[in-house]
Amino acid sequence: MKKAKALLAVAMSVTLMGGLAGCGSSADTAATDSSSAAATDGSAAETTAAADSSAETTVTAGTSDLNVMIETPVESLDPQQATDGTSFEVIADYTDGLMQMDADGQVVNALAEDYDLSEDGLTYTFYIREDANWSNGTPVTAADFVFAWQRAVDPDVASEYSYMLSDIGQIKNAAEIIAGELDKSELGVTAVDDKTLQVELNVPVSYFLSLMYFPTYYPVNEEFFNSCGDTFATSPETVLSNGAFVLDSYEPAATAFHLTKNETYYNADSVSIPGISYQVIQDSQQALMSYQTGALDTTLVNGEQVDQVKDDPEFMAIGAGYLWYVSPNMDGVPELENLNIRMALTMAINRDSITEDVLKDGSASTYTAVPMDFATGPDGSDFSEDQTLFADVCAYDTDKALEYWNAGLEELGVSEITLDMVVDADDAPQKVAQVLKEQWETTLPGFTVNLTIEPKKQRVQDMQDGNFELGLTRWGPDYADPMTYLGMWITGNSNNYGLWSNEEYDAIIDECTTGDLCTDAQGRWERLYDAERIVMEEAVIFPLYTQCNAEMLSSKVTGIEFHQVALNRVYKNAVKAD
Repeated sequence: MKKAKALLAVAMSVTLMGGLAGCGSSADTAATDSSSAAATDGSAAETTAAADSSAETTVTAGTSDLNVMIETPVESLDPQQATDGTSFEVIADYTDGLMQMDADGQVVNALAEDYDLSEDGLTYTFYIREDANWSNGTPVTAADFVFAWQRAVDPDVASEYSYMLSDIGQIKNAAEIIAGELDKSELGVTAVDDKTLQVELNVPVSYFLSLMYFPTYYPVNEEFFNSCGDTFATSPETVLSNGAFVLDSYEPAATAFHLTKNETYYNADSVSIPGISYQVIQDSQQALMSYQTGALDTTLVNGEQVDQVKDDPEFMAIGAGYLWYVSPNMDGVPELENLNIRMALTMAINRDSITEDVLKDGSASTYTAVPMDFATGPDGSDFSEDQTLFADVCAYDTDKALEYWNAGLEELGVSEITLDMVVDADDAPQKVAQVLKEQWETTLPGFTVNLTIEPKKQRVQDMQDGNFELGLTRWGPDYADPMTYLGMWITGNSNNYGLWSNEEYDAIIDECTTGDLCTDAQGRWERLYDAERIVMEEAVIFPLYTQCNAEMLSSKVTGIEFHQVALNRVYKNAVKAD
């Protein structure tokens, strides 16, 4: 009965997963020549296979660490506080959730060895593995999940991803707790016994199991947490592992840190590499040189570097899933509160020039608020396959851009506009921002754009605080459903950087998440297009491109899994030859 219900729950999912990413991951740079790409269609299985075949080598396990380049430091190792993909990747190195992804991106068991789903789809009962233990020898229990999930919705913790339990996960009472109307103890999650976890939902959620491998849902041992005080998750001594590796060298903002294989991991026999050595390298040329000398086993390359390495058998292009876009601040910036000005800005962007001349990769020009190749509907189609769907409001048309611009200037009673745009201090975003500045200032007379270069952490903070005018940013899918994007623009969402609010939009999202359509897969799918059209017609964002990553991967290495949803890269099945 359990197995039958498990298969039913998986069949209920209306989406499909694959590729490389996770919100805010380390893969900030995109680059590759699509003609030489190993894989660009978002399939994790095909990506992994392509990476393996490109080496044309039979690899057997060796005795040396996997050396991995990331572009930005870890921002937080607290699973309920982390918000970026670099942090998510590292947390997932040493922590398992109830479920995990296999190489094909499908949901499979992790700490949960089995589960039941009630006939009405409202109650999950997870059975935790008897051999699942923390690295201090303490068993992983249902209480660890209760404690962690209560932290996630606790207003005092103020987790930016709390909505993953309320708006997205629809866990009973989560929204009320976040709003301060109920105590966190009222959350619909119960430790029936040490190894049995029961979760109550407000409505059936077709993708609920896929949320279980997202780090916000990872367990935390309460006794250990309390023993750490304010230092929790800031050092090897203040984190516990229940996963494939143990963090043994780390400090906040470190440019290098290390993990060692966890010999007490329940699936330790499948872990081949002795450890992972991370290096934070923001200069792409330095990173490539480190790779060429053998100091790195994998690194990102971008821009002109692609021309140097695209014929190398160790070069591969991987669909990254991220949507890069410009967010206009529509609350307190009069120029951007004007719809004509926003329409002028999005219509003046030559997206093909960015992807073909700047990034030079498999990244795809994008004209929708939900990117392509990660969410598949009830009929098997890609939600965003039709990139002409909103061509009337999002296209490269300098004549229309100028018409909108002049209309906006007249409405504002001005002849010139100057705006600042915040940009990450990494290579690719700065190059893209410079092209945007040139395109806008060339097409729109009287427009000046000043670029403010900031470390990513500061840029994100400024946008969340509303301390910006234009912001170049990105979002990667946390789970395989259009709501991972559309949910951002709900009134009050912490990732609604532009502080936009629309009652009709909010009502549609409610209809699809808690209303009648939450159990009507086809009706829900069609209604989500209505929501997306509002975002596009209001120019809430200016979509730019869906990212593809250019990577060098040593022929000594196989088995790294690349995913487009939630987690960038998974190393537990990696093999490295000596």
